[in-house]
Amino acid sequence: MNAVLVALILLPLAGAAATLVPRLFGADEQAAGRRALWFGAVVTGLALALTVALAAGFDRGHSARMQAVTNLPWIPAIGVRLHLGVDGISLPLLLLTALLTFLCAVYSLRRLPEGPGTPSPRAYTGLLLLLETGMLGTFAVLDLILFFLAFEVVLIPMYFLIARWGRGTGATTAQSSANRFILYTLLGSAIMLLGFLLLGLKSGTFDMTVLAHRHGAGLSHSTQVLVVLAVGLGFAIKAPMWPFHSWLPNAHTAAPTTGSVLLAGVLLKMGTYGFVRVLLPDTPEGMTVFAPYLAAFAVVGIIYGSLACLALVRPGAKGDLKRLIAYSSVGHMGFVLLGIATLTPTGVNGALFANIAHGLITGLLFFLVGAVKDRYGTADLDTIAGAGGRTGAALYGRAPRLGGLLAFAAVASLGLPGLAGFWGELLAMFGSFRPAAGLSRPAFLVFMALAGLGTLLTAAYLLSVVRRVCMGDPRSPHFATAPGGTAPGIADVQGYEFAAWTPLVALTVLAGFWPAVLLGLSNPAVTALFGGS
Repeated sequence: MNAVLVALILLPLAGAAATLVPRLFGADEQAAGRRALWFGAVVTGLALALTVALAAGFDRGHSARMQAVTNLPWIPAIGVRLHLGVDGISLPLLLLTALLTFLCAVYSLRRLPEGPGTPSPRAYTGLLLLLETGMLGTFAVLDLILFFLAFEVVLIPMYFLIARWGRGTGATTAQSSANRFILYTLLGSAIMLLGFLLLGLKSGTFDMTVLAHRHGAGLSHSTQVLVVLAVGLGFAIKAPMWPFHSWLPNAHTAAPTTGSVLLAGVLLKMGTYGFVRVLLPDTPEGMTVFAPYLAAFAVVGIIYGSLACLALVRPGAKGDLKRLIAYSSVGHMGFVLLGIATLTPTGVNGALFANIAHGLITGLLFFLVGAVKDRYGTADLDTIAGAGGRTGAALYGRAPRLGGLLAFAAVASLGLPGLAGFWGELLAMFGSFRPAAGLSRPAFLVFMALAGLGTLLTAAYLLSVVRRVCMGDPRSPHFATAPGGTAPGIADVQGYEFAAWTPLVALTVLAGFWPAVLLGLSNPAVTALFGGS
């Protein structure tokens, strides 16, 4: 299985390199672009098949143990090794990454993002495959320096996807949004690298498995505090944790649909995964010092994100649907950070579950909002709703399948029991009800109450979105019938959209009704992170 994991990382990298070969896809530019898109779909499909094979061969009875391990010397002078492996924490994230990238490639076959000028399908495919390489590598590597390199590889392709294939709104251009994204994340990464170097030099190793087994042994209290401060800042920016979130709304608003899906579905998870994989086991004393502050910032993010969404959904606010879903991610990722901050297996299991649930549900939401934007020519909620933004777009009547899917994704996102969004938030609050020893229980009870209030606010804005987009009079003359639609509606879900969205719907239901499919994988590995306690 170690060969499967190595092939999984190398396959999209080789595919990205192939897109640089001149005339590989033919001399005719239009035909070459089409072949390049199909090439991307085939490569990402093969990567997904390798990930499924990895999952099939994974020993679920020993999910706390690293499996499919490759451990070879790479830079002996400083002790850096080519170390790969998966356990019950990283395997679901690898599956999520491969699935979302493949669905984006399938979606792009019929709906290639239209940026300024004439963007090249070949360049788009190469960037998508390079992005997949970095995302998969982040969840598979077990050396701090390799982890940092994989963590950074994703920045450049995402920057160009936003800048070249994105579209700005108002005074905010796609280029300025991309610049803000890269500056924020690079600043956090520079500080994070210093923390990694401090951790590696003080401990004598960059091996993440060795550091995890030591549980901070040999590291002084001050060293652990400094490492958590430096490395945690980089993770917090990527998460994104309030108040380091301000790059996210602009990036999502400007990004093409596929860029938003991968940004929300995978890139945000890299920061929270780093907290669990690196800081929790390696620097337990430092995490105990900062856990109350992490929890406080998390619940502020939950409330802030919900209030920002309520402001955007208000009639007359000219709220952008993509921007609204971006702010909702700030709130949802707040639950993930709260679960991590409890320093308990219950809370961390909830955080890992919420990571996967958010990737499925918010990925689906961005697909759907992108489809609405394509049909109406805008994501402005007031324009879509019509009549000064005070009626409704009547998707239930105009495009019933699209309206039904949007309502499904909204209720899944608000945490309806029986769907994937419920369990992660519930377990994060359970962990906050009884945090780890050494943490103030009264403070975490306050955090739990505020998180509970956040769930109510989340329900309020998402149901308002459903009311304003899905409900209304389908006979209203505000919108003319879109080409290809059936009066008095607009074009309903197309075949390529059905192919891209169905797996996300099915997995959202599966994870909601059968949470043990994820918790059974993560719980032994999480327990091992805490020293088996």
